[in-house]
Amino acid sequence: MEDNIKNTASGSASILCMGVGWFPKTPGGLERYIYELTQKLAANQDQVELCGVGLPEAEPNLPIKLTNLASPSSSILKRLWCIRTNFQKTRTQKPDVINLHFALYSFPILDLLPKGVPIIFNFHGPWAFESQEEREGRKLSVLLKAKLVEQRTYNRCDRFIVLSKAFGNILHKQYQIPWNKIHIIPGGVDVTRFQPNLSPALARAKLGWSQDRPILFTSRRLVNRVGLDKLLEALAIMKPRIPDIMLAIAGRGPLQATLQQQATELGLHHHVKFLGFIPDGQLPVAYQAANLSIMPSQSFEGFGLAIVESLACGTPVVCTPVGGMPEILEPFSPDLITSSTEVAAIVERLEQVLLGKVAMPSREACRQYAAINFNWDKIAQEVRKVLLA
Repeated sequence: MEDNIKNTASGSASILCMGVGWFPKTPGGLERYIYELTQKLAANQDQVELCGVGLPEAEPNLPIKLTNLASPSSSILKRLWCIRTNFQKTRTQKPDVINLHFALYSFPILDLLPKGVPIIFNFHGPWAFESQEEREGRKLSVLLKAKLVEQRTYNRCDRFIVLSKAFGNILHKQYQIPWNKIHIIPGGVDVTRFQPNLSPALARAKLGWSQDRPILFTSRRLVNRVGLDKLLEALAIMKPRIPDIMLAIAGRGPLQATLQQQATELGLHHHVKFLGFIPDGQLPVAYQAANLSIMPSQSFEGFGLAIVESLACGTPVVCTPVGGMPEILEPFSPDLITSSTEVAAIVERLEQVLLGKVAMPSREACRQYAAINFNWDKIAQEVRKVLLA
């Protein structure tokens, strides 16, 4: 078996991936990562099969094989049963390597995976603890998720890929995975899709945004951990000193109504735009239209894909010192990292940047840094080396 794996490192390999949903239908950082990775692996002439929930039955001109195992609208128990049943029905050949991405959907098929085939898990975050952070489950439920589902899944895996040292530490400390099994490979960005191909003025014209106001942009799921409530507080404090400032928030989530009410109570009606879902094609335009992107996360930010997307479009990013985000900006422009997650620290750094007290990197420097360090072609090759090690 070892000889077979060594041979695939230089030639084509058969790679079985277990994902979540289908990115064009269910946008999200995890879904985008899997979508981009599998297609980059297939471009390397690897035979890639992606199993998941809610995948299309047929997708023309796609270089990967899609196997839909369940409907995302079914109950969780029915969904897990369908995943197991349909996975078993659709097995026709033994892959060279198995790449898992989500513990909940991997758990039902663990005993069905062929023996002797290496299993590599891409750890995108502590699912159970994130649920607890968002108050999505009671304490007992969280414990069951963590110990029964996640821990058993991880115990079955041979190697792990994390997007940052911060999440490597979580995987090591909370799930007792030894460091010699953990490989740190950052996320990637499609530098052909995310690029500075519009002037800021033209980008603003396309979106109908003001041409003469300083604009902050953030693309986030509207949940507790991303810190948008603190960002709104910061904006209210900054408004007297930067009276024309505007914040554009892209994304949906359970806190939308709460955040809109907060913005109204803070007197930010003319200073905040809730954009809702932005189609993938418009996202690079929004990055280019902004003076600055902002990531005010409070916890569980394993990488910060929006940071490299914004940089690839030539727009600098301010972030809080949470998770893997500082690992992206520290080598490039550490002055763009706030001193803490508190409102006062967010205000201080944003004002320093917008008022010219801290130098912002140029559009060209942002683009070059992202293109050199986070290009998906480069990242996919690093992932492939770990998969076929």
